[in-house]
Amino acid sequence: MNNRVVITGLGWVTPMGHSLEQVWKRLLAGESGIANTTLFDASTFPTRFSAQVKDYDLSQHIADLSRHPGIGRNTTFALGACAQAWKMAGLPALSGNPDAQTSSDNSLDLDRVGIYLGSGEGSLDFGAFTHAALTAWAPGSTSIDAVQWAKTAFERMSMRREIEQEINMPLSHLALLTGAQGPALNCLTACAASTQAIGEATEILRRGDADVMIGGGAHSMIHPFGVTGFNRLTALSTHNENPPEASRPFDANRDGFVLGEGAGVVILETLDHAQKRGAKILAEVVGYGSTADAFRITDQHPEGEGAIVAMTEALRDAGLTPDDVNYINAHGTGTKENDGNETLAIKKVFGDKAHKVPISSIKSMMGHLIAAAGAVELITCVLAIRDQMLPPTMNLHTSDPECDLDYVPNKARSARIDVALSNSFGFGGQNDTLVIKRFTA
Repeated sequence: MNNRVVITGLGWVTPMGHSLEQVWKRLLAGESGIANTTLFDASTFPTRFSAQVKDYDLSQHIADLSRHPGIGRNTTFALGACAQAWKMAGLPALSGNPDAQTSSDNSLDLDRVGIYLGSGEGSLDFGAFTHAALTAWAPGSTSIDAVQWAKTAFERMSMRREIEQEINMPLSHLALLTGAQGPALNCLTACAASTQAIGEATEILRRGDADVMIGGGAHSMIHPFGVTGFNRLTALSTHNENPPEASRPFDANRDGFVLGEGAGVVILETLDHAQKRGAKILAEVVGYGSTADAFRITDQHPEGEGAIVAMTEALRDAGLTPDDVNYINAHGTGTKENDGNETLAIKKVFGDKAHKVPISSIKSMMGHLIAAAGAVELITCVLAIRDQMLPPTMNLHTSDPECDLDYVPNKARSARIDVALSNSFGFGGQNDTLVIKRFTA
């Protein structure tokens, strides 16, 4: 069986807003969601800014929050994005949706509705963790009293908060929200996670193991541990004097990525299922490629070998050639290594076409949403096809000889877009590419 797979619903919660059209409008306007960090005191950190989700109220999307107590930020974002996508797809109303009654519509076989998420760990209980560590540490000692640590941690750390740190919690809460009882899977392949999740969800639908799949990702790492880790890797920008211009993909003066948070969810269906229920089809997923560099834990292969194969396999899977692609949504992190390697890989895959196909990175505006990045960027591709508009790569002012392609610098552009390719590359050498196209019956 090789079912065609279509997208019928979109939803996201991002540093630039929480509704589909609001965020899309801001992206096309070249606005920024990057500002000084307020989730914790970052004044002594090398990087004092981030792309935070602000003014977000989950009750705007889900009326009954009693079934989701003590959830982490990542799960909160996932629930809001899923509720938006589910509603847009016109699926039977959720009992927790604030503008819908409990549904008596039994037309949706929930055993045939699955979920595949790329999601990361939840927010850690830093107050309790720090208290337990300090209580168990004696000044002048080089070790912690394990018995005292355990006693204090047991007294102070919330069991609910500890459970919610598990990476499958967003997945579990989406199942609780929607009633989905089909395949339920989660991956955490670093920055490629939600692209991989959507790709693998597509494969589940193609082979007939489900009729509907909720695909996407959620992540929040804007906390002391997350920022410390990336700072130690020298992966984050330290452009503290002007945060909105800190994320500079493909620019010669780029100095690292900007840490963001959020969620993106798409509703995927077999074409037959979507047509039978009269759903509005937004785009078709036609290609998926996934590879591993097998090179280093943090570095991509310097010749872009894994990225080349991922893009090549996605195009082969789609039955398309580079000449068919009208737009590439780049991984485009703003690190020296990624942007140069991705540019090289695009040149090797696209040949002479590389200088003609427009490329952009929305990370220049909303930062890097880590596990959620790929899903949000795929949604951007769907909207680009819908409106025939390319979002810009902002803060691209100084040419880099190694990055000499058309990155749609600093201003949105109208263009004919029928086929879009979206790249995601993660630590550990994870490479995933999706190809979508305008739907035609």
